[in-house]
Amino acid sequence: MRIILLGPPGAGKGTQAKNLSERLKIPHVSTGDLLRQNVKENTELGRQAKKIMEKGDLVPDNLVTEMLIEQLSSPNSKDSFILDGYPRNIAQAEKLDEILGKKAKEDEYVIYLDTSEPIILQRLTGRRVCSRCGINYHIKNMPPKHDMVCDKCGGPLIQRVDDEEETIKNRLKVYLNETSSLIDYYEKNKRLHRICADGDADIVLNKIVALATSKANDTYKVR
Repeated sequence: MRIILLGPPGAGKGTQAKNLSERLKIPHVSTGDLLRQNVKENTELGRQAKKIMEKGDLVPDNLVTEMLIEQLSSPNSKDSFILDGYPRNIAQAEKLDEILGKKAKEDEYVIYLDTSEPIILQRLTGRRVCSRCGINYHIKNMPPKHDMVCDKCGGPLIQRVDDEEETIKNRLKVYLNETSSLIDYYEKNKRLHRICADGDADIVLNKIVALATSKANDTYKVR
């Protein structure tokens, strides 16, 4: 089974991918995690990506495709995976189709997590990350036991630059401009499934699982 999660920043792709991976026993492949790891390790790729992400822009295709190819070529994710953060445009979608080959699409689900802007802002501006171990928190939905202190290692929590409101709005604008044609690409090929992702994570997860475990092949719109 191949699940490709699409959606704007704050749609919950990472959370849903992790939960789906645990529920369906399928590897989770996140280009966002790969990029953040490179930024943290201060690699050449990471330095380039950091400058772009801090502006709120999307990282160019050539900085993530090579890493993705390596991940999808590994034995544990060659045939089954949950992918979030890629593709972001038609060029990437075509590249992904090339990487995956001409295999039948019966077990492929391209899912768009449809999320409103107020929900996106509430989710992302409240996000905090441990400056030591990298664990994520949310000041409303998943607060630490002690204010601005990591439960695991005691490190100070910080707000990432790309989680500030103005940066989020710019990221959202860029995302929508870049991906409108991508959505059309998958819709025209009858491969897109839309799910409203404004609700609680568990509700959204159950909708995705119900869709992915069904045997229907037509485009869905689950509300």
